[in-house]
Amino acid sequence: LITQGVIPGIGGVVIFIPQITLLFFFIAILEETGYLSRVVFIMDRLMRPFGLNGKSVVPLMSSVACAIPGVMSARTISDWKERLITIMVAPLMSCSARIPVYTLLIAIVIPDETIFGFMNLQGLVLFGLYLLGAVFALLVAILLKVLVKTKRQGFLLLEMPEYKSPRWKNVGLTVFEKVRVFVWDAGKIILAISVVLWALASYGPSQKTESSIRHAKQEAVEMSLTNEETEQLLAATRLENSYIGIMGKTIEPVIKPIGFDWKIGISLITSFAAREVFVGSMATIYAVADNGVSNTSLIEKMRKEKRQDGTPVYSLATGGSLMVFYVFAMQCMSTVAVVKRETQSWKWPIIQIAFMGIMAYAFALLTFLILS
Repeated sequence: LITQGVIPGIGGVVIFIPQITLLFFFIAILEETGYLSRVVFIMDRLMRPFGLNGKSVVPLMSSVACAIPGVMSARTISDWKERLITIMVAPLMSCSARIPVYTLLIAIVIPDETIFGFMNLQGLVLFGLYLLGAVFALLVAILLKVLVKTKRQGFLLLEMPEYKSPRWKNVGLTVFEKVRVFVWDAGKIILAISVVLWALASYGPSQKTESSIRHAKQEAVEMSLTNEETEQLLAATRLENSYIGIMGKTIEPVIKPIGFDWKIGISLITSFAAREVFVGSMATIYAVADNGVSNTSLIEKMRKEKRQDGTPVYSLATGGSLMVFYVFAMQCMSTVAVVKRETQSWKWPIIQIAFMGIMAYAFALLTFLILS
């Protein structure tokens, strides 16, 4: 509980503090110098057709690094409707947590070759995933502009200050307050969800688990596995027979039409803690060492994985479907916690999870059918 539930939960909060600190440090400097007001003024006319205003640019751009500080920075938007739309679409911008998932899947299903004489195909696919998220963030913003009703007409009202040197005390107080709010308010929700996910991944029906572990130990002896390989096999067996493993197998009929199996289902559930957990979960399931640097052995194992009919599990259709799924799916408890904190209600996070989940499934299904 302490080492695998509470500490990772606290880590899930602490890991975002440097990003939030840096983002609000630079935003505070831009604001104090008078530069940010001019950026907002210039971009306002471009953002209006999408139901946003000039102040939405900073949250959307910062969400490419991480949606958490992006959502938090939306509080500078005074109009409730425009602020809400910005918060709702910010997670659609592909953040850095998606990169491990993208790179793993691209390495498995996209050939490393050059097209048009100068463009790398794998790099082009990665760019396409980022572009897909940005385009649909703006399209969803247009839809929300129509659906979200308000009596007030949105407008931009701001003072155009003179250029001046920043007041460092103001900058420091702004950064401290933003970090404090995140740690104490969002942190409690993140920690609670982390402990729940740990419990689900660590426990399962005792008789079934013990029987599977005995069988795995016997299999390890027959295969003459090393101690490290045996531990990896046992970890994979425990995860498969845990409550999360059972949940993964339970949802398999639902995710099968988009090309996913129960192993991917487990990783979808565990990666709700953070998207990059997908890679670690797959490493555990396939009983390979995840050293955090190179996933060569995991890539090879996933490439060799076959279905019962002999076809590869990770075909171009399945890989493409999974990448598109991660473009749209929420899959981030930290962002959910921050959206709840910023909107002061569970209504909007639940709506956000629902519409992003529906989009993820629909476009993943479309991708799978096209590529099949």
